Amino acid sequence: MEKLLIINIGELISCAGENEFELINDAYIKIENEKIKEIGESRDLKSRKDYKVFDARTKTVMPGFIDPHTHFVFGGYRAEEFNWRLSGMSYAEIMKRGGGIANTVQSTRNASFEELYKNAKKRLDKMLEQGITTVEGKTGYGLDKENELKQLRVMKELDKNHPVDIIKTFLGAHSVPTEFKGDHDAFILYLIDEVMPAIIEEGGAEFCDVFCDEGVFTVDEARKILLAAQDMGLKSKIHADEIAPLGAAELAAEINAVSADHLLKISDRGIEEIHDKGVTPVLLPITAYSLKEEYAPARKLIDAGLDVALATDLNPGSAYSGSIPFLLTLSTLYMGLTTEEAILALTRYAARAIDREDEIGSIETGKYADIIILDIPSYKHLSYHIAMNNVELVIKKGEIVYKK
Repeated sequence: MEKLLIINIGELISCAGENEFELINDAYIKIENEKIKEIGESRDLKSRKDYKVFDARTKTVMPGFIDPHTHFVFGGYRAEEFNWRLSGMSYAEIMKRGGGIANTVQSTRNASFEELYKNAKKRLDKMLEQGITTVEGKTGYGLDKENELKQLRVMKELDKNHPVDIIKTFLGAHSVPTEFKGDHDAFILYLIDEVMPAIIEEGGAEFCDVFCDEGVFTVDEARKILLAAQDMGLKSKIHADEIAPLGAAELAAEINAVSADHLLKISDRGIEEIHDKGVTPVLLPITAYSLKEEYAPARKLIDAGLDVALATDLNPGSAYSGSIPFLLTLSTLYMGLTTEEAILALTRYAARAIDREDEIGSIETGKYADIIILDIPSYKHLSYHIAMNNVELVIKKGEIVYKK
């Protein structure tokens, strides 16, 4: 692999240093063997020998974006349900008509591996165009052994063939399928005794997630599933306190989950406990926007000392959007984040939410060279230029993988 030198960087946002943001004007980056070898001001650059030189032409350079919560492998669409919502129909009413997660489960079960792969690849391509270099993807639209494995296999194959790295999460406890309707206990035993061992044998999954909320899985049920998963070697994530203040954030702290996601209804106690246990909060404002819900209390979380991550929650129902520019707009205009906080939430802290902060999420010596070049004069344009994609070039592990 050739060595790459990026010169003439107008603003280098490293997301490193003591303040975890760090801006270097008129900078350079040396890349070797997939990783960052050296960064600094142009005046300190001593040698270009043996390096392929790329001129950034005074543009803005920063770490690749990381999307730490998506459901990008699914069958079918739910456009009709979206229009039902526009006419005033509630989510409960939509579910009675066979909509919601159950609709996507049926479509995903009916879809072939090839169909799921083809459509998921298209979504990954669009992610790459927006500067996403790593994404977390969940199962959870199979809800049985065969189809949960099918989703996992699609992600594993894409991970081999696509520049975007995929962090894989088992979300078998996304909902209770129709064949187990009214019998949560039997479904949970099925997940633990049959599905989870098959997922472990297949390999590739790193996390287990549970939708712990009103009308889905209780705190006790989520604890049982997640502790069983931990015993099998999977780290924990939780869909927590989105619909009601159930205490799912407190559970995330209790079991040392890597992240607690959604958190629209998180309690003050939940905030304190995830802070004390180092659980990363992942906020999903596109979902709240789409469902016309109040946004998660981002400012309250940050002011309590928590490092907040952001994610798109790309899925076919509540957030059919993988738009990083829109996510930046919502987080800054409506959730109270500064542009600097939003950038950290999609880089360094997003890496933390998938347990990868030691490898990616910032431009530092020794980390992978996952880097984006933006066609803007300053990072401040990321929020100022509303919902516009300004990514010009993407470098993944030292190689240029996308150019506008």
